[in-house]
Amino acid sequence: MHEMSIALAVIDQVESAVRPAGATAVSSVRLQIGELAGVVPDALAFSFQLACEGTVLAGAELITEPIAARARCAACDRTWPAGMPPRLSCPGCGGARVELLSGRELRIADVSWHDAPVPTPTHEER
Repeated sequence: MHEMSIALAVIDQVESAVRPAGATAVSSVRLQIGELAGVVPDALAFSFQLACEGTVLAGAELITEPIAARARCAACDRTWPAGMPPRLSCPGCGGARVELLSGRELRIADVSWHDAPVPTPTHEER
C-alpha cells in the first residue's frame, strides 16, 4: 500500500514546516489529489491517521480535494475532461498530440496548526 509512504512523506513535510514556526498541534492538512495520481483517498486517510500518532499531527484531519484530469489538443487547442481511464486523443479532431493539463497532482495545499502560547511577561520582567 503506497498510501502509507505518501502519508509518511506528507507528515514529514508538514512537521518540517510547522515545528520551526512554533506549532504545538496541527489541526488539519488539505491535500490536492489528481484523479490520475493513483491514490485511493480512503486508504490514504486511514494510513494518515495511523502515521500521525506520536507526532505534532496526532488527531489532525486530512482533507482531500480531488482534481479532475483535463487534457488539451496541440493541433486544435481544444480542452476536455480526460476522465478515468484517461482519454488521450482529441474528441474534436482525433489528434494524438495531447498535453495533460491536470490530474496528476499530489500536493499539500494548506495546513492549519496551533501556535505555542506567547509567554506573558512577569511583573519582574516588565
